Amino acid sequence: MNTITHWIDGKPVEGTSGRFGPVYNPATGAQEKQVAFATVDEVDAAVASAKAAFESWGESSLAKRTAILFKYRELLDAHRDEIAELITAEHGKVHSDALGEVARGMEIVELACGISVQLKGELSTQVSTRVDVASIRQPLGVVAGITPFNFPAMVPMWMFPLAIACGNTFVLKPSEKDPSASFRLAELATEAGLPEGVLNIVQGDKVAVDRILEHPDIEAVSFVGSTPIAKYIQLKAVEHGKRVQALGGAKNHMLVLPDADLDLAADQAINAAYGSAGERCMAVSVVVAVGDIGDELVGKITERAKNLKIGPGNDPASEMGPLITREHRDKVASYVASAAEQGAEVVVDGTGYSVEGHEDGFFLGVSLLDRVPLTADAYRDEIFGPVLAVVRAETYEEAIKLINDSRWGNGTAIFTRDGGAARRFQLEVKAGMVGVNVPIPVPVGYHSFGGWKDSLFGDLHVYGNDGIAFYTQGKVITTRWPDPSDGGINLGFPSNS
Repeated sequence: MNTITHWIDGKPVEGTSGRFGPVYNPATGAQEKQVAFATVDEVDAAVASAKAAFESWGESSLAKRTAILFKYRELLDAHRDEIAELITAEHGKVHSDALGEVARGMEIVELACGISVQLKGELSTQVSTRVDVASIRQPLGVVAGITPFNFPAMVPMWMFPLAIACGNTFVLKPSEKDPSASFRLAELATEAGLPEGVLNIVQGDKVAVDRILEHPDIEAVSFVGSTPIAKYIQLKAVEHGKRVQALGGAKNHMLVLPDADLDLAADQAINAAYGSAGERCMAVSVVVAVGDIGDELVGKITERAKNLKIGPGNDPASEMGPLITREHRDKVASYVASAAEQGAEVVVDGTGYSVEGHEDGFFLGVSLLDRVPLTADAYRDEIFGPVLAVVRAETYEEAIKLINDSRWGNGTAIFTRDGGAARRFQLEVKAGMVGVNVPIPVPVGYHSFGGWKDSLFGDLHVYGNDGIAFYTQGKVITTRWPDPSDGGINLGFPSNS
């Protein structure tokens, strides 16, 4: 059986733990690969490689770094179909969605290619007599990333290209459920000319994660995943003196006002709720229908939901693929059953769905729940699957309150033709990313991604300006070059005069 190994010091390294995790094809349910789980010693070897590489990489010129990144971007573009195929084979998402994932990850590589502009410092001259003050940013050293299964290429590319562009070296622990895409990213980085040890990958489970969080030579950790694990990552990393950004879960609301284009809103609700089988932290989980539009809007969503083509991700006709594992599929399905018991109306029931010829695959049909009580598990929990809940609100004020009362604050959207209402919403809503007639407001690479409340632990968001700030530390330098004629002793406190 094909075994996915570690990538340390610029080459594959076989695992020695004797522990492996299964890697399934979600469309067939068959285990096609296994992934080696790292020992503490193997994590230490990756960190040691990164630490040794930092001595030269951290002092390398911006011109050298960007030349490698430009070449890397070229290779990613040439191999985007191959990377997308790896994603589809192990995650299950349809090929077009996987291609979109690669493209969005490449945005951050492109941002990193411009790091020479982003790292320009500041200079104030003559702040006092012949005294100048400069602010610069320098790399941290060895930094690490722990990434989720739902975007096995994009989320790693949110982290390591920017980190290494800033002069750091990187240790990545990808999801053990779909590790091949990130391994291929490392191979291509080496082909682009990235020196040995600048980017390392350790596969594994909690053993690897905990060692990363405890290791004294790792300066900062980035994480994307569920809220409980994000909390754990933050507490453990801070306990060991590390800088941390940990992005957690979400329950994203899409508010639809009575004046909205309901056909557009229905189309976008389908796209945002069921794309990638709902396994997105920015998926729309809840539609809030305001006023008397609820029945019409639910009817339009229902009509579209029933016509979705569900099948294996490598079938060009498929619009939605399977879920990542059998266990996750069954957990998502349980929310539909409990919603009915807790007072919701099940308009479309996707449980028990199977695809002919792929009966053992991890497929689940789409589900639509209407009039969902705010006390129901299907409203309160992050489901992370193709289940869309509709709640009704009489007024805008009622709608904004229930959104703001949510413990999550990752993303949200409003659908309306009223510019004043949209402006009010974007200022009043308590969420980190807001869309106006845009259901999944994931920022482009030069703006930062991150939520509020239980969707983010740490102060800085991912990529964009926040990402650069996270992977660097500031230094202020005050200089005076006196004329030869200057001299004398003055024991007074320096003043700006």
